[in-house]
Amino acid sequence: MKKWIVILFAMLPSLAMAAGANVPLDKANNDLSDQASLQNGAKLFMNYCFGCHSAQYQRYERVARDIGIPTELMKENLIFDPEAKVGDLMENAIPENSAAKWFGAPPPDLTLVARVRGADWLYTYLRSFYEDPSRPFGVNNIVFPSVGMPHVLEELQGIPKPVYETKMVNGEEHRVVVGVKSDGTGELNGEEYDDAVRDLVNFLEYSGDPVKLERHALGWWVMGFLVIFTIVVVLLKKEYWRDVH
Repeated sequence: MKKWIVILFAMLPSLAMAAGANVPLDKANNDLSDQASLQNGAKLFMNYCFGCHSAQYQRYERVARDIGIPTELMKENLIFDPEAKVGDLMENAIPENSAAKWFGAPPPDLTLVARVRGADWLYTYLRSFYEDPSRPFGVNNIVFPSVGMPHVLEELQGIPKPVYETKMVNGEEHRVVVGVKSDGTGELNGEEYDDAVRDLVNFLEYSGDPVKLERHALGWWVMGFLVIFTIVVVLLKKEYWRDVH
């Protein structure tokens, strides 16, 4: 318990700055029924995020079944720990003490991050890193100022250069970063990178609520049952009270 309290207080300053950024969010427009998107998102998560972040409330086997990946392909391509079994929880091997030393606090588990932050926030955040030599990892973020993590998707996007705009703040002119523009050295062009980020966020949204589609589908059946049951009850009531009236 004490360990988690310490971690929480260590993260409070950065969380406060993130909350105060007040940046308009772009729409992720996720589609949880798009299995190709979810599969690509899982690949991106395992290759670019899982080195530091866990998804410890998910199991490899459940993920593979839900998003249509054959178990053998999951073992061969998306389980990097040779000691891990397909039924294990998705926990990475980074020691918490080392992570706290490198990043200031252990990188948070990402299973529920989409439920906490929202898909639009994640989509905008992952597309808002920009080059900033003054920061420890050489990057900053428009949505999350003074971000404490590197831009792990840089090889896909390229080096994101800041786009400045002069704004009046308290009666004084300040240069403010209002956007980013890739230098073109990434593996993907701008549209492809946006699609890749959307796939990653789609996977994270699925991870936060794996039964969302099933729950929504079941909800329609429940509503239909209630409508039919209500009609039956009303007709039955009229039949019972016919002689009384």
